Amino acid sequence: MSQGQKRKREEKDVNNKKAQSDKPPATIYKNLQLAEKPVYKNLQIAEALKAQSKSKKQRLDRSQKVEKPKFKNLQIAESQKTSDDKTQKVESQKQGNGPHRPHNPLASRQNKLLQVRQSLPIWPQAANIRDALLENHVLILAGETGSGKSTQVPQFLHTSAWCTGRIAVTQPRRVAAVSLARLGYNVRFDDNVGKNNRIKFLTEGMLLQEMLRDPALTEYSCVVVDEVHERSVNVDLLLGFLRGLVTGTSEAANKRKGKPLKVVVMSATADTEKLKDFFSEGFGQPSSEDSIPTINGDTSISDDKEAPVGKLQEPSISNPSKISTCFVEGRMYPVQTEYLSEPTRDFSEAALLQIFQIHRKEPMPGDILVFLTGGDVITNLQQAIEDMIPNVITKDSGLPKLLVLPLYAALSQAQQQAIFSPAPLNTRKVILATNIAETSITVPGVRFVVDSGKAKIKQFRNRLGLDSLLVKDISKSSAIQRQGRAGREAAGKCFRLYTKSNFETLEKDTVPEILRCDLSSAVLTMKARGVHDVMDFPLLTRPSREAMEHGNISDLGRKIARLPLTPAHGRTIIAAADPEMGCLLPVIDIVACFNSENIFLEVKDQDANDEAREARNKLSRRQGDHLTLLSAVQAYASERTDRKQWAKQHLVSHRSMQNVMDVRKQLRAQCQQAKLLTKEQLATADDDDDTNAISESTGNNILKCFLRGFPTNVARLVPDGSYRTIHGHMAVAIHPSSVLYGRKLEAILYNEFVYTNRTYARSVSAIQVNWLEEIYAAPN
Repeated sequence: MSQGQKRKREEKDVNNKKAQSDKPPATIYKNLQLAEKPVYKNLQIAEALKAQSKSKKQRLDRSQKVEKPKFKNLQIAESQKTSDDKTQKVESQKQGNGPHRPHNPLASRQNKLLQVRQSLPIWPQAANIRDALLENHVLILAGETGSGKSTQVPQFLHTSAWCTGRIAVTQPRRVAAVSLARLGYNVRFDDNVGKNNRIKFLTEGMLLQEMLRDPALTEYSCVVVDEVHERSVNVDLLLGFLRGLVTGTSEAANKRKGKPLKVVVMSATADTEKLKDFFSEGFGQPSSEDSIPTINGDTSISDDKEAPVGKLQEPSISNPSKISTCFVEGRMYPVQTEYLSEPTRDFSEAALLQIFQIHRKEPMPGDILVFLTGGDVITNLQQAIEDMIPNVITKDSGLPKLLVLPLYAALSQAQQQAIFSPAPLNTRKVILATNIAETSITVPGVRFVVDSGKAKIKQFRNRLGLDSLLVKDISKSSAIQRQGRAGREAAGKCFRLYTKSNFETLEKDTVPEILRCDLSSAVLTMKARGVHDVMDFPLLTRPSREAMEHGNISDLGRKIARLPLTPAHGRTIIAAADPEMGCLLPVIDIVACFNSENIFLEVKDQDANDEAREARNKLSRRQGDHLTLLSAVQAYASERTDRKQWAKQHLVSHRSMQNVMDVRKQLRAQCQQAKLLTKEQLATADDDDDTNAISESTGNNILKCFLRGFPTNVARLVPDGSYRTIHGHMAVAIHPSSVLYGRKLEAILYNEFVYTNRTYARSVSAIQVNWLEEIYAAPN
């Protein structure tokens, strides 16, 4: 070999090594955090993985090294370039074009996503919305279903010059906050916000919790209150606090040091004039003459009809309140509505028949969304559908497959997010949901809606002295919202499981929660956040004076308010932290169960029931359901080999128990922050996961702590063998799911009421009558 050939070969080897070691720059697409629908993000990632897999195989065939793609905050790194791109990059740089960037499928996907955003009805109003908040403090935006307001408005605003802090976007439910932003959300027991997230989706309750440590919300430049028409107690309280901040009338407003707070109030069906009056009063302006004392939920937005659709209505010169209103039409397709000819006694059975009738007669594609009342009804109907599938969908039927998915608040995040994934090939999805799916989220692919006409509504029971969930008829506005779910992407059908005459008798709107619930928690929230006189606190709808007069907040109340729990569960936790009780960790385990889905699986087959009894007898405790839940949690936590198999053997929901463990971890951390739990106790907590460690005295202390939190949730045995509540003297029976079902005990403590064909007490434990004197005699 000549010297020249040898030199060329050495140069070639050096170049090959250099090409293999070069790491090309990664292009980061920063605008992929938010998408109109979660399915877009799934498709982006799927396409990215597909493209990267193909590219990786090609590079491996050429014996090139490859760097794995990086995923961070949904910012997907550009596919790595091969050494063949090096020549193109050099040539491009020679021509003055800068670094060469080859075609990337994610760039194409980003362009397609931009096209989707631009097709939304709200997109043309981006400049108007920015300008309105540049000049004004408050924007009231009525956007019809499908307008794109929930995902687009925060993106319109975060680039504005005045927006130097974060934007908070509140949602009434955790599933909405999580589905709108995979990262950058904060819901109870799940904080997924990075320090660089500019837009933060969170529930109304979590923003109220933040106001405990930062009443002025100084880290935010703007708060977007979405779905305000749902009128929960939390949204009414939040609007009151925001009015004080934006108008400068609250003490906390001074802490913003002159930095304005912008507020956007958004709704699909709300009276914009009433909302405008509410904020105008805060600026010292009188209400309009035609305003009414409560929100009427008129979906027509009659006071705004004179303005062009999608145009902002400028405030009059004489009104310095700096409030703008805007109405944006939605993107709705026609929906055909069908009613029953005769009323039905069992809406679950009617729904079952309707689902299979749709599946037989209606073409694909087209998923089915069914509105039901609660998790128990959904679980039973899901089982009934799956039992019927083998008899209906046979090889000879030619029918597509059915995939049944539940959706309700107590499900884990993974279970809730499953509804957004596309159905497999030749498969129709059936989503069984509560009213959680009415307005908060959009389920892609739905063409058919089955509406039971019912919902569980929280209502205060004077005789019982507590809130109860009652199955009630929905309002007309709710029925219209449910119907609209079928027309989001294409023409659809809505099957109402009630008659046309029944629809005409429905109330126009749902009564605001603040008028039908116990307000002790609301008063506690106001007092803990510095409200001295709750009667002067601005509320969109004012409840009665009797409901609001609860005195001043104590130190105990402040401690309870810092916990992300109901006052009853918060009081239970505080009681358990008392050294004399010494049972905080086991009480946390039980409270975690009550704040999650039912951990015990319901099995109807008789043989399986026998198996369930045998397995659950090992977990059951004679004192009742509270300690039985504790037994199950500790047994699951102490299982170090295969928890999933353990759950299967004991007929326990593995997914529900995983959620319990997450909540348990969060509650322990929050109790440590509140100085209720020491680091030493937390460090040794897992060593206490032993079902034999709970003595009888400790078990009694645990139940006494729950009695502190639920002093009115007690019933006593009467001579006729039934139970009557000590508050209201109502007849009540122990629920069949309880380990105490069928037993006669002198007194019982229960966690909640359930109304079906009779009144049941659920999650029941036996207590001693003399405990009542001890608890009631205590100062708190």
